[in-house]
Amino acid sequence: MQCSKCSKEAITFIRYNGTYLCRQHFIEFVEKRVRKEIRKQGLPKGNIAVALSGGKDSLVACYLLWKITHKDTTRHIHAITVDEGITGYRDKTIEIAKKFCNEYDIPHHIISFKDEIGFTLDEISRVRKELAECTYCGVFRRYCLNKVAMEIDAKVMAMGHNLDDVAQTILMNFVRSDIERMARMAPHKKVQPGLIPRILPLRTIPEKETTLYAYIKGFDVSEDECPYAIRAMRGVYRDFIMQLEEKHPGSRHSILKSFLEIEDCLRQKYPPANLKPCEICGQPSSEPICMACQLKKKIKERYSEK
Repeated sequence: MQCSKCSKEAITFIRYNGTYLCRQHFIEFVEKRVRKEIRKQGLPKGNIAVALSGGKDSLVACYLLWKITHKDTTRHIHAITVDEGITGYRDKTIEIAKKFCNEYDIPHHIISFKDEIGFTLDEISRVRKELAECTYCGVFRRYCLNKVAMEIDAKVMAMGHNLDDVAQTILMNFVRSDIERMARMAPHKKVQPGLIPRILPLRTIPEKETTLYAYIKGFDVSEDECPYAIRAMRGVYRDFIMQLEEKHPGSRHSILKSFLEIEDCLRQKYPPANLKPCEICGQPSSEPICMACQLKKKIKERYSEK
């Protein structure tokens, strides 16, 4: 099939807008939207942290930020990789992240659950009880990323969440009636002391497009899925949105657009929480003891009981 914009052979069909795109026009299609999002969300001068797991989305986000800023002497990209301690999974993507950062001369910071929390996620899984691994992982990952970002004096942290991820999160919050959490979704517009604001450069890019972009650019792409994802509720919403998109192309964009229409109202009703330093670790928290320290205590108690 021929590209809708030139006479070259198309490599993909974009169902939600009905166009066929060749390699070059697909690259331009992705990069144009990412640049637009970065302008909209803001990219301050100084150090820019990127959460780099080594997965396809984080690689694409990091590369595009590098491409946009590498000639800009006022902005400097730093990659942060969290090693949760998932045997046979994370060790592979860490090597991919290391190779990527070496190739593009990006400072690479690695922080592990074992060093910071005292336990790997594999060890946490053995005593998790009623909470799924993703609950612990989400809390501890945020803690680790923010800790390193603060240490390198990052002005903002870019996450690799794509359109599918964002649509899933919006729908999950609606179904759970957790509107306050939705009001505090990234990108963050207010800077709070001790908490590095986050941006989402890939917010309008579907997962399939980030995957294709990564392959076109020749990035190492791991096809492995986290072994603990099977117990995550997000998978239910992922499958539902995929089915919805298959029958009604553009549904993911509509979910995001609906959220953006009410975003200002949500932020007015639910302003950012008043954060204070955690009494134990000093990280910003809405409670005297942050959730990371609460969960860490719970894990230690369960291992002491064994």
